[in-house]
Amino acid sequence: MRVTKVKICGLRRLEDMLCAADAGADFVGVVFVPGVRRQVPVEEAAATVAGFRRRWGQRPPQVVGLFADQPVELVNEVACQVGLDCVQLCGGEPPAYWEQVQRPILKALHVRGDLPAREQIEALGEKLALLERMGHLGVLDRASDLQPGGLGQPFDWSVARALAAEGNRFLLAGGLTPDNVAEAVQLVGPYGVDVSSGVETDGVKDQAKIRAFLRAARAAPTRQ
Repeated sequence: MRVTKVKICGLRRLEDMLCAADAGADFVGVVFVPGVRRQVPVEEAAATVAGFRRRWGQRPPQVVGLFADQPVELVNEVACQVGLDCVQLCGGEPPAYWEQVQRPILKALHVRGDLPAREQIEALGEKLALLERMGHLGVLDRASDLQPGGLGQPFDWSVARALAAEGNRFLLAGGLTPDNVAEAVQLVGPYGVDVSSGVETDGVKDQAKIRAFLRAARAAPTRQ
């Protein structure tokens, strides 16, 4: 049975990053988007990531830095300074931008609630295929006019289910929690799942919820 990849995002503290790694996460995410609650200053993130790698050993989860519509020169500079393994782009960055990023990319693709499902499936499928050809990975999240992702709200999983059934690889994000991630994995069959607010209590990462999320995601049977 294929193992579902898991990304724990919005991590600010070393102890939470270590908890995610110990629970079996494949990716740990750090936010560099200005004005977002979980944003981490670059120097602080560099120290945390260095400490994480010293403590965890030779095969830690991949460290992902989140950005949104920021100058690509800044993205590459931060990736180098912090020692990021991957960059997640959460804004409207076009393929020409992707080509300039000096790390593998996770690209947020936003699912809207005001457009027909079939129209979105076709458009998102084309973007996911392009990402795959370029060696990158998509992240399906709910569209928002307030900020680039991170609202913790689900979208119509039938869109994601159809895309997975067509063989597209992506991380499923938006409104996932320890209580519903098993259902999401079984229903959609994504390559992986991505969570931030769903493993928080009062806006702070909750290590018990992180562990519960990993257990539920990994125990769920997949459609593929």
